[in-house]
Amino acid sequence: MGKKNTKKDQLVRSGNDIIFPNNDLLAQLCGQFDKNLAYIENNIDVEFTHRGNVITALGAEKEFSFEVLDILFNRLLNGKAVSQIEIDATLRQFQSSDNSRENSTNIKAIYEIKTRKKLVEPRTEAQKDYIKSFMNNEMVFGIGPAGTGKTYLAVAIAASRFINGYVDKIILSRPAVEAGERLGFLPGDMKDKVDPYMQPLYDALNDFFPVKQLTRLLEDKQIEIAPLAFMRGRTLSNSFVVLDEAQNATAMQMKMFLTRLGEGSQMAITGDITQIDLQRGILSGLRNAESILKGVSGISFNYFTSKDVIRHKLVAKIIEAYALEESS
Repeated sequence: MGKKNTKKDQLVRSGNDIIFPNNDLLAQLCGQFDKNLAYIENNIDVEFTHRGNVITALGAEKEFSFEVLDILFNRLLNGKAVSQIEIDATLRQFQSSDNSRENSTNIKAIYEIKTRKKLVEPRTEAQKDYIKSFMNNEMVFGIGPAGTGKTYLAVAIAASRFINGYVDKIILSRPAVEAGERLGFLPGDMKDKVDPYMQPLYDALNDFFPVKQLTRLLEDKQIEIAPLAFMRGRTLSNSFVVLDEAQNATAMQMKMFLTRLGEGSQMAITGDITQIDLQRGILSGLRNAESILKGVSGISFNYFTSKDVIRHKLVAKIIEAYALEESS
């Protein structure tokens, strides 16, 4: 829990200088050998000079840089980390909105997700809207490219709801498209056969639960990870249910899954319609659901773009390059 900021914590602006009240936090902000400042310099038109507790900024975008430093410093004051990922997210947020400072500072605790192991917060406006959708809808779709946090945030919300007693169970699923009909030929029992396809979901859970607790919850079936085909015939009540890689569900599978929703449950459906692995001629259930269910009360569709990518910044550039190629 971050401490309440006081007037003495505030930055002081004097001409081209910013005076920082806390040298230890300033060192974290600047990074080893001022690498964080250098990173900002490489992305916008500004040049920094760092002496003692003062940073001087010159260049066409110095005002922009002051706002960025203020946001990042406030993260540190509240006990949160500042790394290249946070710097990237802050820069993108400012560059994509006319009300960037207001938007950045308004990503408050109401949108933070608390789990046993960590505090998760939205890094972009699209992520904030996505989290907000879960407050008002029983079924939430997250559609966009890889690395935008669609599934990660959904699993974080599932963990938070479970920990706080709002649901009795977490169910995570994805189509095992790569396995096709060949699961029977793979060695081991059914868990051994499907686990490789479910690994990204295990990875997300490991971020939110201590290892021993997660192992026990999986053994007690309070957290269940299963292929989409295993959902048939079930009613999923008092559960938080996540369907990942939904673009690889067929239209029939998607209808089957969505109609499993039971009393006291909530569903998150995530996918990337640019990465459909179904055989040619088979309609993606995610595309089909999008066209049929838009406008239905209680269902929300949320969209992400390359601007929301929170992996390495090169991933966003790769996604944009492929999108440009496909549109030409």
